Amino acid sequence: MENNLEALETWAAVLLARLEPAARNKLARSIGQELRRSQQKRITAQQNPDGTKYAPRKQRNLRGKQGRVRRKLAMFKKLRTASYLKVRSDSNAISVGFTGRIARIARVHQYGLKDRAERGALDVRYEQREVLGFDEGDLSLIHSGLLVHLDVLP
Repeated sequence: MENNLEALETWAAVLLARLEPAARNKLARSIGQELRRSQQKRITAQQNPDGTKYAPRKQRNLRGKQGRVRRKLAMFKKLRTASYLKVRSDSNAISVGFTGRIARIARVHQYGLKDRAERGALDVRYEQREVLGFDEGDLSLIHSGLLVHLDVLP
């Protein structure tokens, strides 16, 4: 994957050098939005970039809980929304990621780190769930987005 990304970078550098900064900004914004959509779809499907499923949540004993017990919710339901999953782009770079408190939560799951589920609780090691990452589809998305923008493809 690393070699494919480097090959794409060297191939695109020649084409991007010919563009004006305003055109590169427009291209970066459109590719960034497509990458965010791709990441959102993968998070919704609860898959790692390599196609494997996320590690399942730990079972919780809710028998002693008072009040209403909600039905099972999808993992990272809010995390995948555009208000949390941000795209930043300029003429030289594109980034798709999280900011603030949400970034900390996503980082814990991305790398399988320890964290507290709530204030005053013990530290718990979370399973690794790669929330963000590149796959072959993302690389082809960047490739085709660049070609479409340059009017090489219809």
